[in-house]
Amino acid sequence: PGCLLVQFLSYLSACDRLLKQGYEEGQVEEAMEMFQYSEKKAAEFLHLLSQFNDMGFQQNEIKEVLLLCGNQREKALEELVMK
Repeated sequence: PGCLLVQFLSYLSACDRLLKQGYEEGQVEEAMEMFQYSEKKAAEFLHLLSQFNDMGFQQNEIKEVLLLCGNQREKALEELVMK
């Protein structure tokens, strides 16, 4: 049980750090789940999601492409442009 508590506290502090960067709570939780609670990968995903969103791409398409491309910015951008 102690191990689960440590994991949970680690998850909460990772979420807190991402929220302080200005990401929405729902997006942070979703990103953390998608990347097995890897803060680094979730942060990359949220950053790219925000960038592509600002470019005018649809959020559901961005998520799909980022997952397929493993957060590779150039590859994801190519896929989005081709859609």
